[in-house]
Amino acid sequence: MTDLKRHIVETRDFPEPGILFRDFSPLLRDHFPATLDALDALLTPAEWAGIEYIAGVDARGFVLGAALAARHRLGFVPIRKAGKLPPPVQQLSYKLEYGQATLEMHSGHGRLLLVDDVFATGGTLKAAADLCTLSGYDLQAILVLADLRLQGMVAAVNGMGVRSVFHYG
Repeated sequence: MTDLKRHIVETRDFPEPGILFRDFSPLLRDHFPATLDALDALLTPAEWAGIEYIAGVDARGFVLGAALAARHRLGFVPIRKAGKLPPPVQQLSYKLEYGQATLEMHSGHGRLLLVDDVFATGGTLKAAADLCTLSGYDLQAILVLADLRLQGMVAAVNGMGVRSVFHYG
């Protein structure tokens, strides 16, 4: 895992002063199969056998989630920003550090795995997890590429541990 971690590029003061941005693009460009292997290994074979769908959070969670869904021959459920999916959709609004956002997804049922690129302050990931439940899915696990552990957050959402390939903080 540390070998993969060295391909993440850190850029200071992006997208605004005081932010340390971790860019996963080089990792995905040059080591995508290994990255998927690392995410894949976060669940046991028995846990994978219990998953019916993978949901990915707009937009980088789409890349990871859709690739894992294809690898395991599972359905993929996109979680989008408001106004990007045709109706009918379930919506959930949540607070951001500087305002508010809304996520949407189509309703369904079945055992679902939630995938995103990072766990930072937890707002978007918690909203996505809540939306999965609100939309009728049985959330089984949450996977992220990187746990940034910002602001002393505990790596859990709704009492469920967030499993990650990389840890920072």
